[in-house]
Amino acid sequence: MAQRLLLRRFLASVISRKFSQGWGPPLTSQALQTPRGLTVTPNPARTIYTTRISLTTFNIQDGPDFQDRVVNSETPVVVDFHAQWCGPCKILGPRLEKMVAKQHGKVVMAKVDIDDNTDLAIEYEVSAVPTVLAMKNGDVVDKFVGIKDEDQLEAFLKKLIG
Repeated sequence: MAQRLLLRRFLASVISRKFSQGWGPPLTSQALQTPRGLTVTPNPARTIYTTRISLTTFNIQDGPDFQDRVVNSETPVVVDFHAQWCGPCKILGPRLEKMVAKQHGKVVMAKVDIDDNTDLAIEYEVSAVPTVLAMKNGDVVDKFVGIKDEDQLEAFLKKLIG
């Protein structure tokens, strides 16, 4: 995505430089006229939309961050222990984030990369990824390992919320 944006900016600057040097007709704000007489207009279907910042999901940076944001949390927390190289984690992560977002703040989600936080993985006895813990008032109340479908995740979250 970033490469595509960079390429667009580069091409736009090259084309506008050539037009400004008398190579073709002047540029207009509505359309970019090409040397062959073709007209390129902005496509409204390619509008870039922004999303609001997710307040229900956050990444854990280190042990003290975990203590502050998870163990000391008054809100129930789903802790996703994952790894960048883990295929099932890439499937479960977005699915779990979506289910947590549907709870509208009744539960939050902490993401812990086991390669960056091996001490936390050892402390919470994570032997395989993805491992998901349900924590309430600093205590682990439920746990599962592996991928779950949306119905199972919903039941897991409802059990945590109470």
